Amino acid sequence: MSKLNDDAKALLRQPVHAWVTAHRPDGSLHSTVVWVDLDGDEVVFNTAVGRAKERYLREDPRVSVSVLDPENAFRLVSVSGKARFELEGADDVIDGLAKKYLGADEYPFRQPEEQRITVRITPDQVIHNA
Repeated sequence: MSKLNDDAKALLRQPVHAWVTAHRPDGSLHSTVVWVDLDGDEVVFNTAVGRAKERYLREDPRVSVSVLDPENAFRLVSVSGKARFELEGADDVIDGLAKKYLGADEYPFRQPEEQRITVRITPDQVIHNA
């Protein structure tokens, strides 16, 4: 297991969009833009049950999450590990991410029929350029 240093954590705490890469069933890669945050040493993001990234990560939990500093294109953090899922508290997590990224108290794009899910990644590998 690799650790996130203070600078890497500071970048992940900023409202900088990240991209998540998962594996499709045919082995090709699937990347999407997400909001991320930290919970202790874990990287977290949130999605809706049934979306492609959630389905792909259930089949193959290997995942990478990366952020690039918009002020310095050579400063980046990329975390690889295995996805774990949590339904409990997922609405609170997406509301916290909406606060971080939009300044909104609640996630404004919530759909009544969707169920939110939090994806947690404990870093197995960290690439960090300061």
